[in-house]
Formats: sequence, C-alpha cells, structure tokens
Amino acid sequence: MPSANPVDTGRLIYTVTQITKEVKLVLESAFPQVWIEGEISNFKLHSSGHMYFALKDAESVLNCAFFKGSNLGLKFQIKDGMKVLCFGRIGFYNKTGQSQLYVEKVEPRGVGDLQLAFEQLKEKLQKEGLFDEAHKIPVPMLPAKIGIVTSPTGAAIRDILHILRRRFNDIEVLIYPVKVQGDGAAVQIAEAIKDLNRVKGIDVMILARGGGSLEDLWAFNEEAVARAIYGSEIPVISAVGHEIDYTIADFVADMRAPTPSAAAELVIANKEDLADKLESLVRILRKYPIEAVERYSQEIDDLRRRMDSHITHAVEMGTEQLNSLVGMLDALSPLAILKRGYSITLQMPKREVSPQCGRLLRDVKGVKTGDIIETRLAGGRLTSEVKEIVKEEAK
Repeated sequence: MPSANPVDTGRLIYTVTQITKEVKLVLESAFPQVWIEGEISNFKLHSSGHMYFALKDAESVLNCAFFKGSNLGLKFQIKDGMKVLCFGRIGFYNKTGQSQLYVEKVEPRGVGDLQLAFEQLKEKLQKEGLFDEAHKIPVPMLPAKIGIVTSPTGAAIRDILHILRRRFNDIEVLIYPVKVQGDGAAVQIAEAIKDLNRVKGIDVMILARGGGSLEDLWAFNEEAVARAIYGSEIPVISAVGHEIDYTIADFVADMRAPTPSAAAELVIANKEDLADKLESLVRILRKYPIEAVERYSQEIDDLRRRMDSHITHAVEMGTEQLNSLVGMLDALSPLAILKRGYSITLQMPKREVSPQCGRLLRDVKGVKTGDIIETRLAGGRLTSEVKEIVKEEAK
C-alpha cells in the first residue's frame, strides 16, 4: 500500500519494494505467454544447469533466464550470435529492478532445432576425427557370423533376413533387439554395440532401421551411438532410413548402406555368383596350367640371374676393399721398411731367453763393448758382438 507523507499531503508515494511489486504484477499479467525473436548475446551456462543470456536487436536488449527444468530437452547448443525464437513469460526481477524473459522454449530462427543439433554434432565429431577414413575397418568379404542391431518387429529385419537366406543361407545371424525410436533408444543402441563386441566370432555388425522423419531417426544422431560405433572393434555397417536419409551413424560407421536391404546385399556375396566365379577360375587353370608354370619358371630364372649378378658384384666390391686394406697394412708394417734397406737392432741379454726378448736400440747409449746385438734385415737376422763404440756428436 502507498504510504502517506504528512509533508506532501495529497501525493501518492510508494516505497521501492511496493512499486517493483506493482510493476511485476502489471508486466506478468500483460505478457504471460509471448514469442520473442532476437540474437543471442552474453550466453552463460551456470554450474546449476540454468542458462542466462540476452536477446538483442539493433536498438534494444532483453535479459533472459532459461532454467534447468525447461532446458533439459534442448537438442542443440545455444551460442552467442545465434538468431532464435524464444517462448516464455515476461517477469520483473526485484533484486536488479529489471524486466526479463523467463524462457520455456528456444527454437533456431530459419532452421529446425533437430537439424541444427545434427549440424553441430557433425561438426564437433568431425573435428575430433571420428569420421576419418584411416580409422575405418574393412568389412570382410565372407563373414561367418553377422550381428544385427535393430527392432525385432520392424520391416527392416524381415528384409535383411530374407535377402541373407536367398544369397547365402549358411551364415550365422545374431539379432540384438533394441528400440530404434523414442526415449531411451539411443542408450539401448549404444549398449547393444558394446555388448556385441564382447561376443566371440562376430565378423561384422549391421545397424538397421527403416525410413522415417528426422525425429524418427534421431536415435542414430545421438553422440552416445556415434562414440559406440567409433569404439567398436567389429566393423559396423550403418543402414538407417532411405537412400536420401543421412545420420551421424552413417558418417562414423565403417560402411554406409542406403537401406537395410542394401546392407544385406553388401555384407555377403551371392553364393551362386561365387560358385560361377570359382568354376570360371577352375576352367582357366585347367586350360592354361603349362603356360602358368612356364611363366613362373621364367620369373624364377630372372630372379636367379639378378641374384647371381648381385652376389658377383658384392664379392668384387669386397675383394677390392680387402686388397686396399692389405696395401695399407703393408705400408705400415715394419717388414716393409726393412725391404727398403733399413734394419732394426736389438740389444740381447747375457742369457737369451727367446729371440723376442731383446731391447730395441735407438742410439748407442747403454751399449758396451762385448754386448751381443741382433740386427734384423730383410730376409733374416745377424747376431754380433760389439767390438768398438764410436759416438758422434749431434750437429
């Protein structure tokens, strides 16, 4: 209630709390439900899960609060600069004295929220390398055991089994039943992929679902399914929807099939076609066995000639290196010096123990008359007794 001021008799005076309550009541009564278009600005995701941002246009700004209870079902990621439509109610936050929009729903402007979520997740996983060809596992030509993740009651599984039986009825098929649409479907599909990786003997896995809208196929666009496919050690074929439909699973999988029926045709060859091809190969082998033997014999001869040439070359190179080393050793050998007219003199002890026990004489110091010396020349050695020592002064 307005307070009466005795000085200002006749004036209607409000306290701050009173006027903010009145403004709040007027605003919330006037705009209980409203759609507002604008550009996201100053987006913040609080640790509580609440989202806070501003909607702006060329002239104005409106603060927004998008509480956790309302934003849990949001499929795409809100970012600054994004143009959106927000649905909610206008309120007044007393603490700041500002009006704001309490958001209940957000839609991208110009593109659906699911399509935007698809593009955002595709971009994110592509940057992480989940679509890289280098990571993809080759699908075996003749798998003995095939795992299929799909609904047990849908048309997809019937089509797949019919084609497999027609093309090659000797293979083993393991069906893992899951929901392929609605709440909890993505979790079931991801768990199925992980469980089948624990089963021994499965050579290839097919993820299958018939056609439908983007919403119907959404389970195969969930990040959990994409990461389960990426982590699979078994090659995965994605067969979701019709030929024009693309899901995140298609980009991560080791092979994409345009339809479930096409997946059955891709995963296993036609038995009759293989039999015809084998028979054709047998006829060729029977017709040209001698030619094949002669061709391989010629290849063996060519290999032998190349091997002999390599060996001969290697021996010649080795011999040349050996001769070079021998020449170097001869040049450094003391015996080579003797051949050029030089000699080596050893002072022998009084009692010769062995021919190698003498002391090499470099000058006349330490030599006395009567000493026995041995002189080594090219071709032999001489033993002498010192009779006279003549010392020469150094010049």
